[in-house]
Amino acid sequence: MKAPYSVSFRTLLLALFLLFLAPSVLLAEQVGQYIRISKIGAQKIPLVLKPLDIEKRGDARYAVDIDSVIRSGLDFTGLFTLIKPPLNIIAGGNLYQVGSRKVNFAALTSVGAEVYAGGVLEKKGGTLEMNMEVYDALTGRLLLKKLYQGGKDDVRSLAHRFCGDLVRLLTGKPSIFGSKIAYVSARGGKKEVYLADFDGYGARQVTSTGGLALTPALSPDGRYLAYLTYTRGRSNLHIKDLSSQKIIPVTRKGTKIDPAWRGRSQLATTFSFDGDQELYLVGTNGAISRRLTRSSGIDVSPSFSPDGGQMAFVSSRHGNPQIFIQDLNSGSERRLTFSGKYNTQPSWSPEGNKIAFTTMQNSGEINIFVINADGTGLRQLTYGSRHNEAPSWSPDGTMLVFSSDRNGRKELFVMNADGRNQRSLKLSGEQMQPCWSSFK
Repeated sequence: MKAPYSVSFRTLLLALFLLFLAPSVLLAEQVGQYIRISKIGAQKIPLVLKPLDIEKRGDARYAVDIDSVIRSGLDFTGLFTLIKPPLNIIAGGNLYQVGSRKVNFAALTSVGAEVYAGGVLEKKGGTLEMNMEVYDALTGRLLLKKLYQGGKDDVRSLAHRFCGDLVRLLTGKPSIFGSKIAYVSARGGKKEVYLADFDGYGARQVTSTGGLALTPALSPDGRYLAYLTYTRGRSNLHIKDLSSQKIIPVTRKGTKIDPAWRGRSQLATTFSFDGDQELYLVGTNGAISRRLTRSSGIDVSPSFSPDGGQMAFVSSRHGNPQIFIQDLNSGSERRLTFSGKYNTQPSWSPEGNKIAFTTMQNSGEINIFVINADGTGLRQLTYGSRHNEAPSWSPDGTMLVFSSDRNGRKELFVMNADGRNQRSLKLSGEQMQPCWSSFK
């Protein structure tokens, strides 16, 4: 649950207390199937990634840049162990013809590689052409052969399109490549919503409220951004069409808290116009389409299952905030969390089987946990690192982005879905309240 008047978790708790008191062209040929990873936490794939060959000396600078982006992207996923190509990769041993090149697969297996990827880059006029091939290093079987084309300024796009195809080939799942993270930053002196690539690259400001913009929520297709602004102590909900830049205000009186998308055309948020703070569904035109909750407590912070049939949310109906799940078809509700006094900010995984959330512990630390959607398998992901808040799943379900002040200021961090490999995205200014969307 994100606080209506501050991004601080502690301020959120105070607010709850007060509320209790006052009512490009791509040619492709996939020639093999190779699903190597079946679940989160599986062993990394040993991969030899050969630097791009070039047809002309003048193409070298593009090849170096693309190689760097590919390696950085694959390393970011945490799915691969990148092995240095052996010196005799193209000479001696058991040779296989690979286009106009020869690859020594015996040399690859001798260094422990299971997968080999390489290709040729050529600049033709203003177009970059990257021919890539992926092989099973154990059998020499061709798994993927693709031609990627783009302009001279499309180095990052070319590299990430190949990375995305490689991840999908080896895992059978969509990848993070091309996805975006919306978040709040005060880098310009005011809290506004920014948008960045999955790895923090290319951050840009997308709201200009001149004051305070909070709790960004991107629609799954990336067309709409929902967010809150605060004027004279009152919250206002806006839906921005990022293509046309049109802003649609949701004109209901009273408190508005925590927007979250259900599919591409509806979002849920909390309204207080009826006296109590309850959750409602709202269309992209700003009109309320349905009331979702009816309880004596405060209901906030919705998050939907991938099929939109269930909603996780936070309620104070039994005292302190706890996470509940509602079946939207039947209206039935069940309590999900029982351990911990303050459980908030649920985020439903793309696979539908897990929910990440935030807990304030007796030590005063705020940490991120994950639990199965049926209430089993509770697991703590962050430890001993001050305040960790607002988890949001990557589109493929292998990672989480979250906010942490472990380094003295609030920053966006990412980690594997099991809590491993936690690192900062190294963005400018303070950052908080991330939302990871799958749109390209």
